[in-house]
Amino acid sequence: MECRYFGECGSCRLYDLNYVEQVELKKRRVKEQFVDYDVDNFEFFTSDDEHYRNRAEFRVWHEGDEIYYGMHRLSGKEILKIESCPKVDAQIYALMPELKEYIRQNSELRNRLYSVEFLSSKGSVLVTLIYHRPIGKEWEAEAKKLEEKLDIYVIGRSRKIKKTITQDYVIDSLHVEDREYRYKIMEGSFSQPNRAVNEKMLSWVCLHIQNPQDLLELYCGHGNFTIPLSKKFHRILATEISKSSIKSANYNCELNGVKNIEFLRMSVEELTSAMKKEREFNRLKEIDLDSFDFSHVLTDPPRAGIDAKSLEFISQFENIIYISCNLETLKRDIDILSSDFKIVDFALFDQFVHTNHIESGVILKRR
Repeated sequence: MECRYFGECGSCRLYDLNYVEQVELKKRRVKEQFVDYDVDNFEFFTSDDEHYRNRAEFRVWHEGDEIYYGMHRLSGKEILKIESCPKVDAQIYALMPELKEYIRQNSELRNRLYSVEFLSSKGSVLVTLIYHRPIGKEWEAEAKKLEEKLDIYVIGRSRKIKKTITQDYVIDSLHVEDREYRYKIMEGSFSQPNRAVNEKMLSWVCLHIQNPQDLLELYCGHGNFTIPLSKKFHRILATEISKSSIKSANYNCELNGVKNIEFLRMSVEELTSAMKKEREFNRLKEIDLDSFDFSHVLTDPPRAGIDAKSLEFISQFENIIYISCNLETLKRDIDILSSDFKIVDFALFDQFVHTNHIESGVILKRR
């Protein structure tokens, strides 16, 4: 990837290495970090090194009536004015200059615009404009014109205000193994930022499932893993604390004709209490936990990793599928699990090219 802002923009930290060198650096770091677990033969899934991000956000910098996209500088918190970002997918890349020019010429859309967020699917782009002022009917009228002119979906946000012009989601599709899956992805909810690598990650997990019965999934989000894994397991119970994510997950089941998943809005602590018969929950009145025969548990926690109680909870299962976006907390948690579990499969997924971040997947089996 060529970028005129390498060395200035804080988004790319490995700008001085070509992509082959970046891959080798990340492989070497993982081998050193997990040297005690003999994972030299892990799989590494690469990414395109440009136009790979289907989710992105930028500050908006104002100079009189002119506006610019902005990113934090590599050297600190100051804002660097940019015209483009070759990391974003082709749809967003093509849209950025058109959107900026349209907003520049429209005082209602431009006034105190603080930042812009992009979310793309295969065929559409959702743009969220975030303001440091109230927005109302005048803004809605101009945003509708913007939607029609650029053929996009537009949302406006300001303090305690959300204005949706047409819709606040995109419908994306992912090809996993031999099937195309469709997903409703809501604005503001978590979704994987690199579509192509996400497909590789889902395919890897599906390929490495052995002797499946039922699956318990924690932190399921909108069903990113859950939907494709429904082909592998007899039944799935998937939990998530976000109400909007559970709503999207149920919608995605219908969208894909999947009928063997139960989505449950419940924390790991609550589920643990329910499975130990310590408490009863109205949310579980239609679900018979005793009828499940869980052979696997899948967890995809935030960067902080798994808390101690949840780690104790997942250690009761025979097989653990651990998806991680933070190698440090992954290593910490595997150190705890290693007395009872061994690593049988390990893979890296390079979702964040030109950065030090790496996504990983580990499958552990009870010794």
